[in-house]
Amino acid sequence: MKIYVDADACPKPIKKILFRLANRTGISVVFVANRPITTPRLANIKTIEVGPGIDKADDYILERISPSDLIITADIPLAAEAIAKGASALDPRGELYTAENVRERLNIRDFMSTMRASGMHSSGGASFSQSNQINFSNAIDRYVAQNHH
Repeated sequence: MKIYVDADACPKPIKKILFRLANRTGISVVFVANRPITTPRLANIKTIEVGPGIDKADDYILERISPSDLIITADIPLAAEAIAKGASALDPRGELYTAENVRERLNIRDFMSTMRASGMHSSGGASFSQSNQINFSNAIDRYVAQNHH
């Protein structure tokens, strides 16, 4: 099992949780980003800088994931593609994506995009909170307990 992190937009508290997880479990964690990412010097933590480009990090992750892997991302299309390849995906707010809920989220995302294109404004997403960190920490611990052997 490897954990791939869509690291450009990943909140710092989530990265710290993943650093501790890698240190505690020995699971390989790969941070993929368009820019340099600072991580602890552990053999099982890697950073991959893919360079500029909208979907470069996504493409890197999708080319390498296998069904035993987990990706951490708020990018719904990336999560959907990972699930289609048999991998698992977890939102930084602690929600595990499923084939059902990712399809629903894609529909909502597309609807909101259409609304914005027609001139309607939305308030954007909620800010990242302490409860989001706790939810993520609990979710990743549950996932690892169930899937890491």
